[in-house]
Amino acid sequence: MVHVSVTIDGKTYRMACDEGQEDHLRSLGEKLDSSIQALKTGFGEVGDQRLAIMAGIMLADELNESKKLAAGLQAEIDSIKESRAALVDRYQSAEDTLGRALGEVSERVKGLSEKLNDLSKDGKGIESAAE
Repeated sequence: MVHVSVTIDGKTYRMACDEGQEDHLRSLGEKLDSSIQALKTGFGEVGDQRLAIMAGIMLADELNESKKLAAGLQAEIDSIKESRAALVDRYQSAEDTLGRALGEVSERVKGLSEKLNDLSKDGKGIESAAE
């Protein structure tokens, strides 16, 4: 554990955090301090405890709104994934159908080619094949 000094509402607090989380903890402290300063500007001096509670409620409200937004975005991502999967299935199906159709066309062309070759060997020519 490492220790970090965080200043909130003009008071410095020494806090412990995991190594590598120092900047994150400082950033959180700055966010809380900013919320308290905004409340002081709006309401004046209403007491440290009340300011801390009001700031906590403001931050909890922001967190709640962020969670709602994240849930909405996750639902949208899930819907896009489902749509993508359906499109991939449709594409695969269309590809399979096209492959079968091309196979059938290929067989018909091969059959016609063989008939023309047979007619050429018999000396009848294309004119009699058309009849």
